[in-house]
Amino acid sequence: MQQVNLGMIGGGTVGSGVYHALQHNGGLLSSRIGVNVAIRKVAVKAFDEPRPYEIPRSMMTTDWREVVNDPQVHVVAELIGGTTLAAEIILSAFKLGKPVITANKALLSKHGEELFAAAKKCGANLYYEASVCGGIPIIKSLREGFVGNRIQALYGIVNGTCNYILTRMKLEGADFSDVLTDAQKQGYAETPPDLDIDGWDSQHKIGILASLAHGFWVRPEKIYVEGIRHISVLDIQFASKLGYTIKLLGTVKKLESGCRVQASVFPTLIPDTHVLASVSHVFNAVFVRGDVVGDTLFYGRGAGKDATASAVLSDLADAALDLKLGTPSRVPPFVPHECKGAVAPIEEVISQYFVRLNVVDKPGVLAKIATIFGQSDIGISSVIQPEGHEGARVPLIFMLHYASNGAVHQALKKIGRLPVVKGKPVMLRVENFE
Repeated sequence: MQQVNLGMIGGGTVGSGVYHALQHNGGLLSSRIGVNVAIRKVAVKAFDEPRPYEIPRSMMTTDWREVVNDPQVHVVAELIGGTTLAAEIILSAFKLGKPVITANKALLSKHGEELFAAAKKCGANLYYEASVCGGIPIIKSLREGFVGNRIQALYGIVNGTCNYILTRMKLEGADFSDVLTDAQKQGYAETPPDLDIDGWDSQHKIGILASLAHGFWVRPEKIYVEGIRHISVLDIQFASKLGYTIKLLGTVKKLESGCRVQASVFPTLIPDTHVLASVSHVFNAVFVRGDVVGDTLFYGRGAGKDATASAVLSDLADAALDLKLGTPSRVPPFVPHECKGAVAPIEEVISQYFVRLNVVDKPGVLAKIATIFGQSDIGISSVIQPEGHEGARVPLIFMLHYASNGAVHQALKKIGRLPVVKGKPVMLRVENFE
């Protein structure tokens, strides 16, 4: 049986997870693909750094070049993260004609187009299943399973930290800051947590999925992003009364005009009756609508040593088969297709909305606010106005009909200047998956 050797750069959480998984299931993998696969060498920062699973000292080095340049290493796995050294490692492997496996979503989001071009030029390939949603095979599904579909919409809960926080806020009625602190103690959130809770991690993943779905590379700066810092228990409670659950949702949606798409990440009200509303705690899910296949759902753990290792092994199997068959890639990593697309500015995107205001309870307040919405051609579908004492501050909740983001923002600016409105208006978008 042909032998394919893997060289890994990175022996931490993911790298040691890959080593452990291959020790347990390497024989199974080899029997399924007809190629014997094994790890030859692992580059690490330090031999004694803590790692979930032990790697034999004899297999480790602190010089990544020893791994990439080793003629007995046939496939290179970049598992260190970051966007500088990781790019150098990948390009060095490409120049030697070696295929590369990566779990690096930030690198792909920022430089994916250039890396795919470099792989093609060098006759190599880049495999990246582990870069989005851990063990959920969403990359392969978009590249292969849905190759005969036009992707009409894609919605993703792709950050486990945010989903964990929002789940606990809903179940326990706990404040955001308290749940975040506890999530950090349990290892579900980093310190600092900005990459997760401000939406940037989700931005990286949604950009990759949007690019695959629509055949043009979606740059991260084109994706509109809001995090979950401003979500309060009040918002979650009122959303629940209206039959909705709040999730940090990545949205990729084909718009009616031309080749434009919506690509965004923001907290979204999802109907409790929709399957995505039940995705809880650290789990991820991606909902894909194709014009041929219809609606599909992918669900599972989106991070962690074992889930990510599973995706790396899937890529390793593909790389080994490509080498066995003597082809750089049976399925290209990314192929531009259809018309030249563009991401629509968020101001032009049409949504429904949940708006929460803190107002002084007095006669005429609702009428003043409704007038401003009406002047902007924004319809109101429902209002929740809790009873209070005249002169007291009370929340006032609006559900708005479809309107452009730009129109709603302008209306809320005017409403926020009213003397009876105290504090900044809260606006969340609603997705009914129509």
